[in-house]
Amino acid sequence: MGLRVLIAPDKFKGTLTAAAAAEAMARGWQQARPNDRLELLPISDGGDGFGQVMSDLMGALPQEIETCDAAHRPCKARWWWQARSKSALIETAEVVGLAKLPGDRFHPFELDTYGLGKVVRAALDRGAKRCLVGLGGSATNDGGFGLAQALGWKFLTVEDKAIGRWTDLPAATHLTRPLRDCLFRELIAAVDVQNPLLGPSGATRIYGPQKGLKPADFRVAERCLARLAALVQKAESRDLADVPGAGAAGGLGFGFAAFLAGRLEPGFQLVSGEADLERRLRRADMVITGEGAIDGSTFMGKGAGCLARQCREMEVPCIGLAGAIGPGIGRKRLFTRIQAITELTSADEAKRKPAKWLQTLAKRVAADLPS
Repeated sequence: MGLRVLIAPDKFKGTLTAAAAAEAMARGWQQARPNDRLELLPISDGGDGFGQVMSDLMGALPQEIETCDAAHRPCKARWWWQARSKSALIETAEVVGLAKLPGDRFHPFELDTYGLGKVVRAALDRGAKRCLVGLGGSATNDGGFGLAQALGWKFLTVEDKAIGRWTDLPAATHLTRPLRDCLFRELIAAVDVQNPLLGPSGATRIYGPQKGLKPADFRVAERCLARLAALVQKAESRDLADVPGAGAAGGLGFGFAAFLAGRLEPGFQLVSGEADLERRLRRADMVITGEGAIDGSTFMGKGAGCLARQCREMEVPCIGLAGAIGPGIGRKRLFTRIQAITELTSADEAKRKPAKWLQTLAKRVAADLPS
């Protein structure tokens, strides 16, 4: 009869989308085990690819807008619209993503989320009542300052002069709300981490280095975000800096909570709910998942790790396929087996032909199973 296999990878960042990874895995698996029945379900944790994964599940249609990237360079960006429910889907990485910028050309102090705010504004103008936003993959560390500016919030000095850069926030003494209402009935921001905005485990110190911040920059960035949080607390009587996930995407979790009354939820939870994942797992004999690197972060809210944990709870075997495996993986017990492309070839070759090597890896793993 063959096995019922659910193939549900996340993206292989920088090389394959979740959908392309699922297709490569399926081709290889089918070559070795043609009698197995395969179901493909690309997943996301709220990072790069969130919009496409969720739009496929919801039947939302792509829209295009003229906006700007994190460096304020003009660009076009996609968002997605489901007319029936008046729902908008927005992916941060599509607009102000780190992958949109040339390497090492811009310092995070020069970047902000203004372009993302323009996309949010377009969704509001379209009449969206509900908005889902994937926060991962941003190039920014501005706490949502640019987002707020694009929506009409103003950050003012004691002389009532508006500041234009998030690094000038220490000079701000008060803020004003937009003249136009800019709230959805429901806004959910998908996060893949639970970090607060400030402190040793906050946005700057944990994720700033990925975006280009140096240790010498931490004090300045932290001071700016602390002032942002204080301004919001003073004006809105809400202390949001310690909300789990506030530090996601350079503090963008805080920004969506503060300026759009957003609710922060784990991205994988949103995707799995829309996909009715529990029902799919109940009918599967085996699950194949994966991502670019299975490492320590896999078990801290990433899609593949969350799926492996759910499989363990439901006693469904789960195999993890990756581009590479990080050192000292102490929780391999969540996976029935882990294999990496770098066991077959070099990292450079794997990046040159990721689909080919992922297909080869899937075929090899499938061939090792008892018939």
